[in-house]
Amino acid sequence: MSEPPADAETFLAATDTLAALRPELSLLEAGILAGLHLGLAGDSRSFARIFGVEHALVLRAVEGLAGAALLTVTARDGRTQRTRYAASAAGTAVLTALAA
Repeated sequence: MSEPPADAETFLAATDTLAALRPELSLLEAGILAGLHLGLAGDSRSFARIFGVEHALVLRAVEGLAGAALLTVTARDGRTQRTRYAASAAGTAVLTALAA
């Protein structure tokens, strides 16, 4: 049995750190970045399922992060709207602060 990539405490600490670094982000947006950084979710459906958030809200937050150039949308399923994403160069720079 493999270990989960991160526990709830680590996720919440990363989310709080990102929210403090980028106060213009909503907590959901910071959580999406934290989840990506910790390897918890790299797509909207997985994030919504893991954290019990409506998929539509996650999609809206992903679009906001893409608009802020922190995420790059890498694929989107037209039927389910599942959106896969990766950190952009600017997003990677923000996530680097978590590792420091």
